[in-house]
Amino acid sequence: MRKKTCPNAAAALDGLLRDGLTLMSGGFGLVGNPENLIPVIRDSGIKNLTVISNNCGADGFGLYLLLANGQIKKMIASYIGDNKLFEQLYLSGELELELNPQGTLAERIRAGGAGIPAFYTATGVGTVVAEGKPIEEFDDRIYVRERWLRADIALVKAWKGDPEGNLVYRKTARNFNPSMATAADVTIAEVEHLVELGDLDPDHIHTPGIYVDRIVQGARYERRIEQRTVRERPA
Repeated sequence: MRKKTCPNAAAALDGLLRDGLTLMSGGFGLVGNPENLIPVIRDSGIKNLTVISNNCGADGFGLYLLLANGQIKKMIASYIGDNKLFEQLYLSGELELELNPQGTLAERIRAGGAGIPAFYTATGVGTVVAEGKPIEEFDDRIYVRERWLRADIALVKAWKGDPEGNLVYRKTARNFNPSMATAADVTIAEVEHLVELGDLDPDHIHTPGIYVDRIVQGARYERRIEQRTVRERPA
């Protein structure tokens, strides 16, 4: 049986990195990001990456590290948010962007994992989203055809995992991670807690280990709050 556990994030990516990769990276805002794997990619210096992710990190965090290092050629995403660098690079023409409605992005990734090369959706019909794409009518409604998304490598982040790669995500950190785990040639999972085989309740596993090729316990995690709001205490 092939051993999936790796001693550190660098070992988890060993032998896989090259210029021109298509990379999926889990996360939504600052939640559920593979925080330990992304710096290894930055330090490797590989470039011309196509990155599929909901967004591209935040100032100094997550995929922002690759963006600031000039390693990303194209982003396939649904949200730019407050990432000023993302905005500047796109407007200057230094970064290609394929912007998707968020649900469409999620379904394209899910389709990639399910082996469905294309599907139809009403979302985006009549907008720039549909430009250049096939349009068809079903039951008196117009739909646009969208293609699946697949990647060379998927980086996912889970709360708990075992040596076989079975994963459990915590609350909203699940986000895009389970779908991405199924839609790449190689899936690498980093977890907060690497537990013994048999410690995970089979009914609570979100990603079965069959989808995971390598797993590593992350060394450290930030608990960032993207938008902090407070209210005055009552008198």
